[in-house]
Amino acid sequence: MTEALAVAEGARPLLSVEGVTVSFDGFRALDDLSFALDAGAVHVLVGPNGAGKSTLLDTIIGRVRPTSGRVVFKGEDLAHVPEYAIVRRGICRKFQTPGVLDALTIEENLRVAAARNRSAWHALRSGPSTAERARTDEVLDIIGLRDRRASLAVELAHGMRQWLEIGMVVASDADLLLLDEPAAGMTHQEAEATARLVRSLAGRHAVIVIDHDMDFVEQLAAPVSVLCMGRMLAHGSVAEIRANPEVAAVYLGRVHEAGVAGA
Repeated sequence: MTEALAVAEGARPLLSVEGVTVSFDGFRALDDLSFALDAGAVHVLVGPNGAGKSTLLDTIIGRVRPTSGRVVFKGEDLAHVPEYAIVRRGICRKFQTPGVLDALTIEENLRVAAARNRSAWHALRSGPSTAERARTDEVLDIIGLRDRRASLAVELAHGMRQWLEIGMVVASDADLLLLDEPAAGMTHQEAEATARLVRSLAGRHAVIVIDHDMDFVEQLAAPVSVLCMGRMLAHGSVAEIRANPEVAAVYLGRVHEAGVAGA
């Protein structure tokens, strides 16, 4: 099944996943999956545990290679591009567990992230360039942590750590940001702030968000795709997804019963 995720008619998509299958010892984690995403668009992926959401992000970033099909970014087939080179081409991923550097300050973490083509040690020892300094200040405002810029990352509460890692992804100035459960473990108020943060990224960045909390997903005000068993089950607005009986049977009903669905 082919899904067009917010791609303008006649425009070349920023990202195109074309008939991708990923097999692990005969198990198809992704099964002939296709979609496209335009520059500057926000899109959400939901689905039950084992649906293939995280595998899809792994495939886009080059951590996992397709068994068949291809991933095209800015018109380039990424089949033989190393993972580090994919990042340099403009894709950056935030994982479920924050990966900030506890011994560094908030500002230093962002400086390392902004120095895309320099090592972390060189970025800190040589000091930021004018552009990196400006980008760091901009991201501090975006994530609402300017007043905490000198705080060590280890001192941050869970929600702020999540915002810092989102900020580190944003600081890379990548064209495509992949956010895996950015509001996990947050309070309701923190999740609302995170939704506003993600919405603010649209236009300058394209964003793919994985999450299972439909209340949070609704606040993103973005198109939603439902994955099930490695295939695209449904695509539409949150209202359309909630009203889809097939989705309710395989996903939303399970969330209602269990209270949670994993990635």
